[in-house]
Amino acid sequence: MLTKLYPVMLINTDMITQTRLINQRISAVKRSMNPEDTVFTMGAIQAQDYQAALWAIGLRCKEGTTKSDVESAIASKKIIRTWLMRGTIHFASSSDILQMLQLFGPRLIKTGKLRDSHLGLSPEIIKKVESLFSKALEGGNQLKRSEMYKIMEKGGVPHSNNIGYHMLYRAAWDGIICFGLHEGKEATFSLLEDSTPKQYKFDREKALKDLAIRYFNSHGPATLEDYVWWSGLKVSDAKLGMEMVKSRLSAEEAGGKTYYMPRETAKSKETAQSLFLLPAFDEYIISYKDRSQLLDNANTQKLLRSGKVAFIHSNGVFLPTIVIEGKVVGTWRRELRKGKLEIILNQFAKISQEHRKLISDEAERYGRFFEIDAKLKT
Repeated sequence: MLTKLYPVMLINTDMITQTRLINQRISAVKRSMNPEDTVFTMGAIQAQDYQAALWAIGLRCKEGTTKSDVESAIASKKIIRTWLMRGTIHFASSSDILQMLQLFGPRLIKTGKLRDSHLGLSPEIIKKVESLFSKALEGGNQLKRSEMYKIMEKGGVPHSNNIGYHMLYRAAWDGIICFGLHEGKEATFSLLEDSTPKQYKFDREKALKDLAIRYFNSHGPATLEDYVWWSGLKVSDAKLGMEMVKSRLSAEEAGGKTYYMPRETAKSKETAQSLFLLPAFDEYIISYKDRSQLLDNANTQKLLRSGKVAFIHSNGVFLPTIVIEGKVVGTWRRELRKGKLEIILNQFAKISQEHRKLISDEAERYGRFFEIDAKLKT
């Protein structure tokens, strides 16, 4: 499809992972100035786990960025959290959100109609619930999920048997609602129109073009298959978008696959930072169909095959990972004890004392982001 447009170094596994760390803003080489720039340059950031998504944004920002900075961007409606790619919750830029919803929405709604029917939701009932939501959220109101369910019940539509949750993402796909700022640990919802430009005209070709260049600029080197997986687009639409931006991409063959990346990738001579504590569902892990390069460690492969370790739970939950030189070498978790966080490791491979010191530094950085004392458990 795309021809080789720019000479780059020969691709190998190390080059793929190191370049992804840079392009994904994980390495300090390209970190963004603020949360809204991070989300815009990434295209979207997976966000079904709210706390993990805050760290996914924060770790890609300049040093000193905190949870409060990210939540300020949410409160000021610079970034929006809603159901987007593959019907999964993501953060996206408020400048992109209408374009993305109109690009993804029709296909998502089409796949959701079978579920509508199964739950007994006719088009009339869906329209009624969306109207109830709209009226309740007028004037900048934000309501918790339980309150949204009460609105349905008062309007004569039960929320039981997953009907309530289905109507929340159905209304989000229709561009009626989105997530608001959390109240404590509970999500809230607000009107999407309060967060978006008043004048907007959808251009499908522009939407495909914007999404393609944003993905490969921030996630490359990546394959067409990776892009289709991440976006949820039809292959034909993914190819069309890539074709429109081919002059801005380089293409290289490796292992029988073609990888695409921004042209300026070849010019980067900077060295990536080597160790990171990535959150659950991080884009570095989840945004590629082929994750073999991230697990290119003999001991890790042996343990994964044995079933003794895992970085994905059987229910599809992607765990927080320890990444050294681009490779997953373990998982980690946090425990709150007496107002302090302990970072506890589950290693897949032996970690040197030098790397443990770097992990300790990253644990402290994680704590600074959440504005709480955090230490590596020894």
